Amino acid sequence: MADYKYISTVLKDGILTLTIDREDKLNALNQATLEEIGEAFQEIYDDSDVKAVLIIGAGERAFVAGADISEVSELNEVNGRKFAEVGQEVFASIEKCDKPVVAAVHGFALGGGCELAMACHIRIASKSAVFGQPEVNLGLIPGFGGTQRLPNLVGRGRALEIMMTGDTISAERAHEIGLVNQLVDDKEALVDYCERLLRKITTKAPLAIGMVVECVNAAYDAEENGYQTEANSFAACCKSRDFVEGTQAFLEKRAPQFTGE
Repeated sequence: MADYKYISTVLKDGILTLTIDREDKLNALNQATLEEIGEAFQEIYDDSDVKAVLIIGAGERAFVAGADISEVSELNEVNGRKFAEVGQEVFASIEKCDKPVVAAVHGFALGGGCELAMACHIRIASKSAVFGQPEVNLGLIPGFGGTQRLPNLVGRGRALEIMMTGDTISAERAHEIGLVNQLVDDKEALVDYCERLLRKITTKAPLAIGMVVECVNAAYDAEENGYQTEANSFAACCKSRDFVEGTQAFLEKRAPQFTGE
């Protein structure tokens, strides 16, 4: 993949680890970092060697501590809208990715960091993780999709409480309310768990995995008929080579060898 300034990428055994690499700034998201994440995901979409994505923050203190306040403080109505729209577009590309994307959250996941984690398909956190949408403390609201995704994950009432108080929540509480799928002890265990999870998912039929993502996203899109999307996707699976391989392997009592075709 391309060389980046604020993120780094490592591909191993089909799993691309994308690290937000601004440790001295607690991995805060400035506009350049957002753009690099967007560029990386365009490559991820097109690179057949990438089977899955793990997003993590550099260092021990933060996944992503939020947007870069030194940049945010200079926003006005015009460029503020653009800043939000860029973040929304980048995070939508993560949410819609037809390859599994897991957020490995260690330390602070606040503001844009929490929004980045929510754009991923699955969130795994170490017990040190801290989540929150503290934008109201700055006279702002979440701008990268947080007001839309958080209610879907934790419910309307809890989402409103989190966003209106600006309070942080512990990893244990995040797990309890459904913001986090699984808790592990520390960062080493976090990476290990996420890699094992992604390796398991990548043994499944790639087309089916991508269509699961599409159908679940359709359930939350007012312009989509989720049931119709599901039926169309089911039909598309039925004409794939992976469907033939999967059903034949089941009948022959062997492990399937999926090709994504």
